[in-house]
Amino acid sequence: MDLTEGVGESSSPPRSFGCFSNYDVRNDVFNRLIDNGNEEAVCNPEFREQLDAHFNRLPASYGLDVNMERVEDVLVHKNLLALAKDPEKRPVYHIRFIENLCTRADDNDDQQFVNIISTPRPSLDAGDEVVPSHKRIRDSAIDFEPCSKLEDLNLDVKKNSKDMGERYLTEIFSGRQEISHVPIHEVIFSSVDKPKLLSQLSALLSDIGLNIREAHVFSTTDGYSLDVFVVDGWPVEDTDGLYKAMEKAIARSEGSWSGSSNSHSAVEKALAAQPKSGDLEIDRRLLKIGERIASGSCGDLYRGVYFGQDVAVKILRSEHLNDALEDEFAQEVAILREVQHRNIVRFIGACTKSPHLCIVTEYMPKGSLYDYLHKNHNVLKLSQLLRFAVDVCRGMEYLHQNNIIHRDLKTANLLMDTNNGVKVADFGVARFQNQGGVMTAETGTYRWMAPEVINHQPYDQKADVFSFAIVLWELVTAKVPYDTMTPLQAALGVRQGLRPDIPENAHPKLLDLMQRCWEADPSKRPSFTELKVELEVLIVEAQETSGAVNGN
Repeated sequence: MDLTEGVGESSSPPRSFGCFSNYDVRNDVFNRLIDNGNEEAVCNPEFREQLDAHFNRLPASYGLDVNMERVEDVLVHKNLLALAKDPEKRPVYHIRFIENLCTRADDNDDQQFVNIISTPRPSLDAGDEVVPSHKRIRDSAIDFEPCSKLEDLNLDVKKNSKDMGERYLTEIFSGRQEISHVPIHEVIFSSVDKPKLLSQLSALLSDIGLNIREAHVFSTTDGYSLDVFVVDGWPVEDTDGLYKAMEKAIARSEGSWSGSSNSHSAVEKALAAQPKSGDLEIDRRLLKIGERIASGSCGDLYRGVYFGQDVAVKILRSEHLNDALEDEFAQEVAILREVQHRNIVRFIGACTKSPHLCIVTEYMPKGSLYDYLHKNHNVLKLSQLLRFAVDVCRGMEYLHQNNIIHRDLKTANLLMDTNNGVKVADFGVARFQNQGGVMTAETGTYRWMAPEVINHQPYDQKADVFSFAIVLWELVTAKVPYDTMTPLQAALGVRQGLRPDIPENAHPKLLDLMQRCWEADPSKRPSFTELKVELEVLIVEAQETSGAVNGN
């Protein structure tokens, strides 16, 4: 998620959004809290400064969504964000019942929703605990609009229909229509902001059987998220059971949240297993940084020199550092320390003292296979294509034998040396496979992602095999996969069985291998050991065919 607001002080000029001033909103919130006799606002002399700091962490659009009839909500949000700083508590969440939505049966027996505002309930005191909590805030009309990111994910997002409610109120209350109540709840999450967090939260809600009707998502300037969902699907107003269901759902996905016990134990075990030898900790004074090669959302890649050797230096931007990024960095270093293979980019060392975090690897002068294919418009001969594919298989076979899943195998992460040898690189999202043998967190790049990963289903090393199938298709066609679609459109298509068009005039054995690798059922996909053997045999056959042709 993009961070669009800078940190400001209470004396800073008011930030405007459209014709509204964020400064005016926080003034109104403060004054209403005082008028309501809120204890924190009245008794804490530093409260106004803390309130300003809360608004300054969030985008200006947050102020527009504040319901002035429920200004105590701001204190709930503030408390959630504070609790989210503790890795052991993430994700922090708060659940409350907000209203009953009524349904009537039309002539076709379809259920239609009618918005009925139920009897007001006591508001939540700011001092109350947030998680777990069984307090409820009084009901009011919901002002949220569906979040565009949720629409992109093709989730079932519904709007309350007030017009329809007014149309049928008379019939309902006169008894001419049969009605049933659909409880509507609000679920608020706070955690470390990270890519695909929205997908992860929506999958969590879906796991409980909740339908997302409306949502608003916000990112703070210091790397946290505040995500508000309005949901139906829980059959009763009381939230006790919903809290228990949420707790169980989060436990099932343990290890995919920053700060969870599995995630930390994997990092700690991997780093503890390695000797703290001096040659692994880079002396930054001896590292010379040259031109920037590439730039990402949280860091940059530079060409450099270390002890007279050309190196690639991945530097994390200190202003974007948070617990999640530091965990990811530690995991990448842990894996790079473990691996040593001719088809894996060689690890030279790292600076592990925050905030100056960087990873130093060998420099690959010919860049990535992606650039080689798409920027240089190279169409590969069969012999070269097979050599590239075998190199990838050897590197991936080694990783899988060492219980490592890459999770983002694509041509951009396959680098070429001076001899056109291919090496697997970028272990930013790679993981040691857990003891259960499966993972569920969505990660990787949509165009290369396996359907089980997109669907948030358990997956294992065979997800890398699916990604290899797309890489192989790229090598054969020299095209970007699903190039007429957006990444999300491609992902939704893959979920429904979409695969790239079968290339014409390609070697039939290569096509068969490719199609077996992108099977929907992971158990039907071959291993990289099997793939390496098949491709090596195909290389020999291609050489023999070429020799016979040249001999004639």
